[in-house]
Amino acid sequence: MKLKRILAALLALLLALSLAACAKAPASPTDAPSPAPTEAAPEPSAAPAVPDGVPEIEGLVYESTVPLTYADQFAIYKYEGGYEYIDMVNSDRILIVPEGGSVPAGLDRDVVVLQRPIENVYLAATSAMALIDAVGALDALDFVGSRTWYTENAIRALETGDVIYAGKYNAPDYEMLMNGKCGLAIESTMILHNPDVREKLIEVGIPTIIERSSYEDHPLGRTEWVKVYGALFGREAEAEAAFEEQVDKVRALEAIDGTGKTVAFFYVNTSGSVVTYKTNGYVPAMIRLAGGEYVFSDLGLGDDSKLSTINMSMEQFYAEAASADVIIYNCSIASQLYTLEDLISLSPVLADFRAVREGNAWCTTDSMFQQTDKMGSIIQEMNAIFSGTTDGSDLEYMFRLEREGA
Repeated sequence: MKLKRILAALLALLLALSLAACAKAPASPTDAPSPAPTEAAPEPSAAPAVPDGVPEIEGLVYESTVPLTYADQFAIYKYEGGYEYIDMVNSDRILIVPEGGSVPAGLDRDVVVLQRPIENVYLAATSAMALIDAVGALDALDFVGSRTWYTENAIRALETGDVIYAGKYNAPDYEMLMNGKCGLAIESTMILHNPDVREKLIEVGIPTIIERSSYEDHPLGRTEWVKVYGALFGREAEAEAAFEEQVDKVRALEAIDGTGKTVAFFYVNTSGSVVTYKTNGYVPAMIRLAGGEYVFSDLGLGDDSKLSTINMSMEQFYAEAASADVIIYNCSIASQLYTLEDLISLSPVLADFRAVREGNAWCTTDSMFQQTDKMGSIIQEMNAIFSGTTDGSDLEYMFRLEREGA
């Protein structure tokens, strides 16, 4: 009897333990409640796409490329932190390092490194003076390679001694430049005829670049080089404003019908040959933009050289240009003329030109080709001449050739 009671108690205990275990058993995975939904972690933003051709510079992050409208002889790339890279076609590559910034490692040896502020500059490229002045950076110049300037601020700076003549492009005063801590030499393509000069400048520690605005086919492309100097001297906004002002002047002529006037543009060199412009050069482009028709329709089209001019005999010039409605003599290259008699003294046959007989012989001022920042203004003056809306008294870059005493 006692044994039966013990067995019954054990069975009851086992049943109680079994029920307790079942009550505490965890729910199966399929029965577990779903966790509350959570937002997916955002993926890291992708770096901006780098266009083909953008230089990859160790440690620098590309930001943007400066847009160009007409120029095709340079490109400007911007990188984070104020770094800029200027790539000139078949010429220099320049890295501008912000003040206090470090020079990236791994640069090609021929990259010209310039650290801001860029000061004590030697300017030997005359065409760049007006562009530098246009961005308000004339105070960066200490030395120049010419005593003859037509930009008012440059003339004044030379007179006051704010800039000093330091020798021509092919014979600079190295000692003066070194003592003046020259931080950059800006040369024209003329220096290519004297490569030893550039080598010497670099040897004495003066970074040297060759500007190529003269290689631009479109006249406004030459003015657009103002963006190079805006980048060099940290004056991008001023450069953009100066460029757009000239673009607006040309665009204002787009709605005007062509004048139909045929035009010859030339000068006579010391050997008596006529120097005029190839049909695809920038001066004929200016004439077309101004509503005129360049008198030579296919001159020099087979010539692949970068020279924009071409020589011909006076006889050949007479045969093709004597009937032109307008002739413009280029006094910015040759000696200055003042009268029709001065023009005819170069060759008697010029007296028989239609434009001379009808009073449509004009001359450029000697300053015109230093005014690369005013291409739009010059084109507007050409339009006034071709359309007959000026007597010349209101023009700045050209004037009518009159008879002596007229």
